[in-house]
Amino acid sequence: MINKIVIFGSNGYIGKYLTAHFEKDCLELITISRRNETHSQKNRTHLVWDGISINTCASYLENADFFINLGGKSVNCRYTAKNKMEILNSRILSTTAIGNAITLLQHPPKVWMNMSSATIYRHAQDHYQDEYTGEIKNDFSVQVCKAWEKTLDEFDLPFTRKIKLRTAIVLGKKDGAFPRIIKLVKYYLGGKMGKGTQIFSWIHEGDVARAIEFLYNNKEATGVFNVVSPNAVTNKFLMQTLRQKLGISFGFPTPEWLLKFGAIVIGTETELILKSRWVYPAKLLESGFTYKYDTIANACEELIQ
Repeated sequence: MINKIVIFGSNGYIGKYLTAHFEKDCLELITISRRNETHSQKNRTHLVWDGISINTCASYLENADFFINLGGKSVNCRYTAKNKMEILNSRILSTTAIGNAITLLQHPPKVWMNMSSATIYRHAQDHYQDEYTGEIKNDFSVQVCKAWEKTLDEFDLPFTRKIKLRTAIVLGKKDGAFPRIIKLVKYYLGGKMGKGTQIFSWIHEGDVARAIEFLYNNKEATGVFNVVSPNAVTNKFLMQTLRQKLGISFGFPTPEWLLKFGAIVIGTETELILKSRWVYPAKLLESGFTYKYDTIANACEELIQ
């Protein structure tokens, strides 16, 4: 049983899942977001925070065993100048405020886990990218991740262990990418997307929570960790697997031009589908972490059930 956990960004998909996961395993759970949330758990307190103010969140971090910062505007939008600025600022300003708040505390948190993204690595189809040799380029999403991680690194916090979670696309039952992809498959639109050769790095929501617990309990864990399944697949193989699990024999493929047109219509970017993310969790595996859902087949089977 953990005494105190704090989750920043609790109203997003991953925040909601981690809240539900951890509220039964800790004595005190503090959830923090930009909107008010109703709940009935006696061990949980919710705080509305603007993502900038220091004093508002400082006292809630006192004596925390660990906290997770998930805060930031969703990247599921068009990359207009305004949205780009909001995506970047929402991550930098909130991380800066949290870091400054910790410097004011008498009993700072033992562990700070800050979300990042596996999209920090380049478009890769030749070999996987790990924490040691992964190549980082300079497109917009990468720049955001680099700035986010740099902001965390700027704080010298001798009593707080810092961990950067480079997380792949999280597959879950209730929200995120998976339910949307399932709908496409059920409407016979579950063929390959674009060329279908782009690599899809993923992780089951349950393994995200288990990895966070593992890293908290591993006193030597610090720095960057790729929070991904060790078994990335091509987009074509992903869609084939989903069709098989759903008992659907055919899916129309979606050419790249149609994906780009559709992205404009629904207000998003095709990067989430067409970028080849081939990411490998070298440090998690070296540390002894074991996956409950290590293949796309068993992950999809559990989520579809």
